[in-house]
Amino acid sequence: MRFRHPDGSTVHLAYCTNVHPAETLDGVLAQLRDHCEPVRRRLGRDRLGIGLWLARDAAHALVTDPSALRGLRTELEQRGLEVVTLNGFPYEGFGAEEVKYRVYQPDWADPERLAHTTDLARVLAQLLPDDVTEGSISTLPLAWRTAYDQERATAAHTALTTLAERLDALHELTGRSLRIGLEPEPGCTVETTRDALAPLTAIGHDRIGICVDTCHLATSFEDPHTALNALTQARVPIVKSQLSAALHAEHPHLPEVRAALAAFDEPRFLHQTRTLTAAGLRGTDDLGEALAGDALPDASPWRAHFHVPLHAAPAAPLTSTLPVLRAALTRLVGGQHPLTHHLEVETYTWQALPPELRPRARAQLCDGIAAELTLARDLLTDLGLKELP
Repeated sequence: MRFRHPDGSTVHLAYCTNVHPAETLDGVLAQLRDHCEPVRRRLGRDRLGIGLWLARDAAHALVTDPSALRGLRTELEQRGLEVVTLNGFPYEGFGAEEVKYRVYQPDWADPERLAHTTDLARVLAQLLPDDVTEGSISTLPLAWRTAYDQERATAAHTALTTLAERLDALHELTGRSLRIGLEPEPGCTVETTRDALAPLTAIGHDRIGICVDTCHLATSFEDPHTALNALTQARVPIVKSQLSAALHAEHPHLPEVRAALAAFDEPRFLHQTRTLTAAGLRGTDDLGEALAGDALPDASPWRAHFHVPLHAAPAAPLTSTLPVLRAALTRLVGGQHPLTHHLEVETYTWQALPPELRPRARAQLCDGIAAELTLARDLLTDLGLKELP
């Protein structure tokens, strides 16, 4: 979906396909047929943006087989789909029964991360629509915190510098300008937008910036305006933003609130949980850990890294951080000029919701994704953007 900003530039809105498990190119093609095109039809649009997630094997198949890449581009065009952004965070196995800490491997100190992201950039350069010259890729925020020392930090810095040079070369070769955005996430070396300032300014290349995920922003209790102002003042490029909402519990000390939260404690994904105290931010690596005894202070609200559907906040006594998303979006695209032109709805946790809230059939999932995109569209038009055909 495309929107015209009052300044005349185009803002792209997509939904991320990491909600649909696929490790191979055949799986990706099935996603387009079974999910992406039906979502487009539900929205009544001739064109729908998707943020492709390409696992290692799928990306490698595309970059080593030009005919396969041409075939994917043709399939996208025939189904009324377009790609200007990729989700390069998960490397493989994102549809596994248990993902948890595995999603952070390999990190930016490992050669495999550089190789995979280079593959993604080469693929995206060929998938961009003919009238689009700029693409974006979101990626791991360097590493999970526990195994990250100075030696690995140096290796990560070198890898990202090498990637920037490769993106420069790709631009010279193809005329397509691609940028990479580190995506701050709770528990990682770069947990907050503030944490991103030092490494990104040290790299100092305009092809390496940040991806602002509004669920992660909210989980870490960052104020959207303060965070985004700091990024712009530091001249850190906001490569893209993922529109998502976290799980919010206003009164976590109450037994009924803890019982409601426990329904979201599931085995597939990590749900880092945070609370803001007078002494600063406190947290646990997972929701179950927070609920066990007194691992996390409960005198103040809790937020958990659980991407809840944008259009359907959990039932009381829980809610979502949709107000944080609204505030962030106002700052991102509601001003005189957009801070980013790439927006991506990223609710990948539909099948991790409590059983009674999960889609029971493919059609229900498509309905839910379409409803999220409709909400995002309405937020954009309320900010003065005009939806394009």
